[in-house]
Amino acid sequence: MYEQHFGLSAKPFQLSPDASFFYPSKEHKRALSFLQYGLSQADGFIVITGNVGTGKTTLVQTLLKDLDQTQMAVATLVSSNLDEEDLLKFVATEFGIRSHATSKAELLKDLEHAFQQEVRANRHVLLIVDEAQNLPAMSVEELRMLSNFQMNGKPLLQIFLLGQQEFRATLLSEGFEQLRQRVITTYHLNPLSAEETQTYIGHRLKKVGWREFPRFTGTAFEVIYEFCDGVPRRINNLCDRLLLFAFLESLEVIDGEDVGIIAEEIGEEFLSGTYESDDAAPQGTPRVRQEVFDSPDRPLETVARGIFDKADLTQRLTALERAIDSLGHGMKTELSDIRKDLAYLRLMLEDLQHAITAGRGFNDSNGH
Repeated sequence: MYEQHFGLSAKPFQLSPDASFFYPSKEHKRALSFLQYGLSQADGFIVITGNVGTGKTTLVQTLLKDLDQTQMAVATLVSSNLDEEDLLKFVATEFGIRSHATSKAELLKDLEHAFQQEVRANRHVLLIVDEAQNLPAMSVEELRMLSNFQMNGKPLLQIFLLGQQEFRATLLSEGFEQLRQRVITTYHLNPLSAEETQTYIGHRLKKVGWREFPRFTGTAFEVIYEFCDGVPRRINNLCDRLLLFAFLESLEVIDGEDVGIIAEEIGEEFLSGTYESDDAAPQGTPRVRQEVFDSPDRPLETVARGIFDKADLTQRLTALERAIDSLGHGMKTELSDIRKDLAYLRLMLEDLQHAITAGRGFNDSNGH
């Protein structure tokens, strides 16, 4: 909507990972070097952790973009709570392996045979497991067993594990010593600094032809960092809405007050924290409201209205459903389960809205 108005060739702050927008921050360059080193070893596990939205998936996409795909056999598994047998089936599916195995042992044999064929064709077999923190312990152990496949003394499969911070605790827990011994390298991806947040925003804007229209003030960059804590996905979310706001309001300059307005519209659940007082907030920023759940003594109607005012859950659910539909048919069972959960959440939301409306009518009729 706003791209043509600002002379941009595309949306600069899309939420989906895109290696063409990779920003080489200090953290991301180091992490990429670790990945490149680990990949050159063609063995064991490489573990990348980081909090939600720090750019783990984009990092791996950037690594793979520069590789000769004819020499790679790569499969990506976005993990859910899969048991070990379902995990193996998903691995086979993602590598395009057709197996009619009726037992786990047969399926393992089919996987090993397929990996052997790839290696004979001089292809590096790489499995990328995203959201690894969701895997049960037995499924993680199954991945270790897969990494034991060898031919002529050389491993058949290398595995990248991408996970949130809690996955580090999983690896350090009792029973994972053998897996830890197979880890070639590990890196924890931290958020951007305040300075990097500003250059990150400029980097993405310049990728699509930005010529400082609209212009961001220094205070705007400061407030963006305060609200987003340097997390790229949060920055993308906020800046996309800021550009839309600037377009609708015919703004040529985005300042700190504009950032505060949009951050409040998005909702506090998006933000990394709140300010203890008005004085603690960056200059020009409206004070962030407290989380409604921090005030359990408030009436249900007041709490619920606060949620709807600041988050617009119905709109968010609709957007999420559209995003799920766009994922395609690669994970039919999981998508079906997610759709059922979303339908259930929508019903709960409608019931709550109805209850609030009915309660408000009752109160009004009694003079309250």
